[in-house]
Amino acid sequence: MEIRSIGGVQAQGRKVTGYAAVFNRETDLGEFREQIAPGAFRRSLESRRNIRALYDHQTGAVLGTTQAHTLELREDAHGLHFTLELPDTSVGRDVAELVKRGDVSGCSFGFRVNPHGEKWERRADVAVRTLVDVTLAEITLTADPAYADTEVALRSMGFCERFQDRRKLWLETCT
Repeated sequence: MEIRSIGGVQAQGRKVTGYAAVFNRETDLGEFREQIAPGAFRRSLESRRNIRALYDHQTGAVLGTTQAHTLELREDAHGLHFTLELPDTSVGRDVAELVKRGDVSGCSFGFRVNPHGEKWERRADVAVRTLVDVTLAEITLTADPAYADTEVALRSMGFCERFQDRRKLWLETCT
C-alpha cells in the first residue's frame, strides 16, 4: 500500500472535514514527481467497499468507516473531500482536541494502484507519475502534514533504490 499526506484538516465539534488528496498538484517524492488525476478514486467510491478513517495509520485507532456511514468521501473539482464524525471514544476525543489545537492538521491516504492505473512520462530530467485509477484503503488524520521532510520518506526512498521496478513497491512517504 502506498501512502501520501496533505494538510488542511478542520474540526467543528466532533465533525472533521478536509481533503485527503488534491488533484493535479505535482509532489516531489525524491526520485520522481507524482500527481493525482481527477477521477482517480472514482472506482473505489462507486464500489461501496469499506474505507476506514484512522489516526496516524494505526489500524487499532479507527475513527470512522464508510460502511458505518461515519465517514463520507466524495470527489470534487479540488480533490478527495471527506467528512468524518469522530467517535465518542478516548481516541476520538483525543483526536478532536488535537485537531482543534492545530497539533493534527494533516491528512493522508493509503492506496494501491490498479492495473493501468498510472501513467509515467518524462518532463525535462524528471519522471512524473500520474495516478489515474487507484483502490483507496484508508484516510488518516496525522500530525505530519503535507511536504514534511520526514525520516520515513527518506528511508522509503532509500529502500526503493534496491529494486528495479519501483512502481510495484509499497511506499510510505509523506509528500
